[in-house]
Amino acid sequence: MVKIFGEFNDKELKSREFIKLIFSPSSVPLQQRWRNNSLSADFLADYLMTLFHQDENDPKRLEKQIEIKDTISYIANELLENAMKFNDDSSPYPISIQLHLYDDRLSLCISNSIPAAKVAQFQSFINKLLSTEPQDFYIQQIETAEKDGSISSGLGLLTIIDDYGAKLGWKFENLQLLNEPNYPLYYIKNQMKWLNFWFRVRKWFVARSKNPNITIVTTMVQLAI
Repeated sequence: MVKIFGEFNDKELKSREFIKLIFSPSSVPLQQRWRNNSLSADFLADYLMTLFHQDENDPKRLEKQIEIKDTISYIANELLENAMKFNDDSSPYPISIQLHLYDDRLSLCISNSIPAAKVAQFQSFINKLLSTEPQDFYIQQIETAEKDGSISSGLGLLTIIDDYGAKLGWKFENLQLLNEPNYPLYYIKNQMKWLNFWFRVRKWFVARSKNPNITIVTTMVQLAI
């Protein structure tokens, strides 16, 4: 079953210019890799600059390039931090982030697994985020954090919407792990060369997974440039 929230469009994943990073699962919890988020985000931003072309005669060309690079680095870092923080460590599916470039816009997409117990809570948060003015929701999140004595979540997504004028969308997809090698097509169609290795890794994770039902959430950020 698939559920869509916000501005999610699968066509945004079919650009001519793109880059994709995949963080394979391992016995080390992915949350422990958060120190690499900034490095990965900066790499995506630097790579984009090699593809991004502007008028050489534009006096603000360098200024625009720096602004776009900083924007991509910030957004990618926020997406990676959220994915690493909320990923289901028992899932055999990797975290992946991809950047697609178009003539007038770009999109960033990140996919990760989330525990079944967290799906309803996250979808409720998304509905509130989409139906409330960003500034009002920001205040609500701060007040909730002060009341509960915890760090408020979702402020990074609010910043992406409010400060950068980005459009956000989400796709939730429920998958079922099987003991037989029934690989999800969305994963293997572009990853055939890793199939033999991935089977061995996946088999180990399926064996240790307590819940055969996995939810994959893909967060999409669309930004005009």
